[in-house]
Amino acid sequence: MHIHQFYDKGLAQASYAIISEGQMALIDPARNPKSYLDYAAEHQATIVAVIETHPHADFVSGHLELRQLTGATLYTSKLVGAEYPHVPFDDGDQLALGKLVLRAINTPGHSPDSICILLVDENDKPHAIFTGDTLFVGDVGRPDLRENVGNITAKAVALAKQLYRSTREKLMTLPADVLVYPAHGPGSLCGKNMGDDLTSSVGREIHHNYALQPMSEDEFVALIIEQQPFVPGYFEYDVMLNKKGAPAFEASIEAAPLLNSPAEISAGILIVDGRPQDQYRAGHLPGSINIPDGLRFETWLGTIVQPNEVFYLLGGDRQQLRTLLEKVAKIGYEQQVKGLLAITDGAAQTTPFNKEHFIDHQQDYTIVDIRNRHEVSSNPIFNESINIPLNELRSQAHLIPATRPIVVHCAGGYRSAIGSSILAATLADTVIQDMSTAILDFSPGK
Repeated sequence: MHIHQFYDKGLAQASYAIISEGQMALIDPARNPKSYLDYAAEHQATIVAVIETHPHADFVSGHLELRQLTGATLYTSKLVGAEYPHVPFDDGDQLALGKLVLRAINTPGHSPDSICILLVDENDKPHAIFTGDTLFVGDVGRPDLRENVGNITAKAVALAKQLYRSTREKLMTLPADVLVYPAHGPGSLCGKNMGDDLTSSVGREIHHNYALQPMSEDEFVALIIEQQPFVPGYFEYDVMLNKKGAPAFEASIEAAPLLNSPAEISAGILIVDGRPQDQYRAGHLPGSINIPDGLRFETWLGTIVQPNEVFYLLGGDRQQLRTLLEKVAKIGYEQQVKGLLAITDGAAQTTPFNKEHFIDHQQDYTIVDIRNRHEVSSNPIFNESINIPLNELRSQAHLIPATRPIVVHCAGGYRSAIGSSILAATLADTVIQDMSTAILDFSPGK
């Protein structure tokens, strides 16, 4: 028996390969099939099964393409209403993998159609549970993502109640030494309090996971629903795309046209510049939005850009454009890219933040705090600031008074690069300054 975790830090997403007797099963694979095909070749294994624990909201799965490339059978719950060829996999169903057995356990809560996969070894002993988005290290899946999308919809309270029963009646009854392999780690928006470790055990989670402590159903529901992070706009789109099955990865990204100059960009269409903040500030195309290539590029792209909204994608060179486009495809947005352009400068520049002037003349600025509301309430920085979370900024920028220079800040500098570029594109006649990492000098305790 061999278990391998593939981990994508950008989306904090984990997928798994299980090998026994030359047969390989995949659980919750990412969009690009290459790493799985390479791993199978390296271990001289045949991919015979691909299992989806639920239709994912935060990334696009490569399950359909893997079936097309390998002939593997796809498995998922019948409740998904999957539109791709598959075998239903629900309570009581199991499949043999070499000397191992994989058993389906229906665990509704994060979504109505969630399943977990129990791995039983050659001695008929439960060895590991692949929990999808039902159970994480230190957390459980959020229950508020399927109120308006999917084959089955349910309100957050109803799903939280199902999650209470799924954890208590199905997962917590497993032997304490059963290993826990979740679909996400810290940084994912599919939970709110994930630990740093990427694997755990049932016993460890029972003892240390806040959501698995003794409490009533009502207490659990209230605890799980409160202070969940925002829901990016692309989440509903990805649920439906995964329910259908995404197009082939490589062919889809190669379809994005490469432009030769800014003159080919059509007016009125969103421009996303993925270059680092310092390069963007030195020179960029007027009206463009800077989402710097970084650890959460995919999430912020799918938050700022709406599903089916076409946009141009800019990078410093062709290699960076390829990297950015692969990240765009992780959330299924590659078909929205109207054109790619390598750029090193532009006519517009960002006004630098003048820290000394700000300190002495703070009343002369409009301060926009783009942190999440719970960040602001737990750690206020400026008394007179306007709080508009970054995920809402593009739609609410017109509400910000434009009579004074505007200073934008977040907690560390990455989000403020995005936010300041959004305001500069929206409020073209107003001076916009990005406080960037200087915010650290104003945080409490400084």
